[in-house]
Amino acid sequence: MSASVSVASDQAKATAAVAPQPSNWTLLRRLIGMGFEYRRGCVEMIAMHLGLVALTLSGLGLTGLGIDYIRSVIEPGSAMPQWPFGIVPPASWSPMQVVLAISAAVMFAGVLTAMLRYFAAIAAARLTQRVLLRLRSDVYEKLQQLNFDFYDSGESSSIINRAAGDVSSVRSFVDGVIIKVLSVLLTLIVYLIYMLKVHVPLTLVCLSTTPLLWWGASRFSRIVQPAYRKASELGDAMVRTLVENLQGIHVVKGFAREPEEIERFRKANDAIQDEKESIFWMLSTWQPTIGFLTQVNMLILIGYGGWLVIQGEMALGSGLFVFANLLHEFANQVSQITAVANTIQASLVGSQRVFEVLDSPIKIVSPPNAIALTRARGEIVFDRVTFGYRPESPVLRDVSFTVRPGESLAITGETGAGKSTLLSLLMRFYDADQGAVRVDGHDVRTLEIDSLRKNIGLVFQEAFLFSHTVAANIAFGRPDASLTEIQRAARIACADRFIDEMPDQYETLVGEHGANLSGGQRQRLSIARALLLDPPILLFDDATASVDPETEHEIREALDSAMQGRTTLVVSNRLSTLRRADRVLVLENGKVTAIGHHGELMHSSAYYRRLAELQFALSE
Repeated sequence: MSASVSVASDQAKATAAVAPQPSNWTLLRRLIGMGFEYRRGCVEMIAMHLGLVALTLSGLGLTGLGIDYIRSVIEPGSAMPQWPFGIVPPASWSPMQVVLAISAAVMFAGVLTAMLRYFAAIAAARLTQRVLLRLRSDVYEKLQQLNFDFYDSGESSSIINRAAGDVSSVRSFVDGVIIKVLSVLLTLIVYLIYMLKVHVPLTLVCLSTTPLLWWGASRFSRIVQPAYRKASELGDAMVRTLVENLQGIHVVKGFAREPEEIERFRKANDAIQDEKESIFWMLSTWQPTIGFLTQVNMLILIGYGGWLVIQGEMALGSGLFVFANLLHEFANQVSQITAVANTIQASLVGSQRVFEVLDSPIKIVSPPNAIALTRARGEIVFDRVTFGYRPESPVLRDVSFTVRPGESLAITGETGAGKSTLLSLLMRFYDADQGAVRVDGHDVRTLEIDSLRKNIGLVFQEAFLFSHTVAANIAFGRPDASLTEIQRAARIACADRFIDEMPDQYETLVGEHGANLSGGQRQRLSIARALLLDPPILLFDDATASVDPETEHEIREALDSAMQGRTTLVVSNRLSTLRRADRVLVLENGKVTAIGHHGELMHSSAYYRRLAELQFALSE
């Protein structure tokens, strides 16, 4: 099956390479639609931001008022300040008392600003975490539902990166784009109205360079997007290097390749750093440009605004001082366009990769009005089945055979002949391109998938165990199983002996992938896991390949009793296994060339006879 899967992977990657990519507008519409689901949190954030804008204007207005009042005191001939809302301090107050009152008001506005910033930060953190957790859950749920062809075509490093880094990039669109854009636009509108209220000509002159900032932000956005996409791809490569090294650590150490692997990871890491630095240099070029345009605006303000103050057409504090600070705040808000453009590009690249997962079709599903298979009798029929991971390259060709209830069928053939693929079609990991696979007369495509798979116990060639207790691994398919049932399954699989010798027995923690167990021990736990389901159909994908002869003998004797009354399909090339089966099916190049018991095939199948003679020679 591995060869076939490799072929499928190549085909899927080629298909992905030519698949049309969604436009940026399409992605933006989806991202905005996703943000609309969190509209309440977004509205709260924007309301708090407007509150901060109002407090900022209040603080600036009060400070300008203080400057105008102090000027009126030290320069008796100057104009009196315009008191807000008609509130004039009592005539009995001294100038110092008035200044202290204005200062206290400024301080009060500052305290309110700090408190509002605190609550806004908490609200922002809660909102972003809600979005992040929801996205990760959606991606993980979809990954559980996707078919094997998705995993055949995708590298595990890329999938991991999408569920972690890319999801975070998409999350940032809510707080870093939607909320930020709305906040910036509303803030600019408020500031613009206030500035126009102070002096219209001065406002228009000082903001004459603003269109250049918008144009520059748009151009910057187009330039930086390819760099973000390449950074994501380099991230996949780095994660792939890490995962492969950790999974193949025995090979690395066995061939003394640690220095070379360290260097390979360093190069992958450096490639990401170099790409990130190129993005940094782009940002570093853009930000000084904004700073320069801001200084040009300030130069205009000092020249023209100063002339207006000298001519008595504008107040020094509530006019020029407030205007200068507003112009600075205005420039800061416009400069947020850089951060928004930066976030948009990261979000677009990340969203494309995340949406590829969320939009991937689920091909293997239970049909409407699916038949629930209760307790199967165990009859299996392959009726003229043709299947290929690529349609133009079939792995199985016109395969037909029947397995009677309670019968054991061994399947043998060369590597890549399609042995494991037969089991995958029966489990409905894939669907046949032509023909049908039937269980108890029902086409498996008409059955409810969970009910089909609960009637089948499957033991893979490579036993996979989870980082959990021994008992939990055995009871993976039946979490509600009692300890007595777990122990019985372990006893049938000849696993009880080594489990009893463990420090915590059934509560012993199994390391990642069963790293603290031998190959034979892992396989016996895998067999116990299948037997705990008490399935009417058992599938063994060369389950004894990784055990020693003594362990194989123990497992085989235990399985003899477990197979009684069950339909069993065993993929194997071991003659000892083939001889014990009721019948043997010979696959060659995806076709059934012979079927019968051992004695018959020794005379009728040249391939089977060569296999037997080779194993006899090896044993001698």
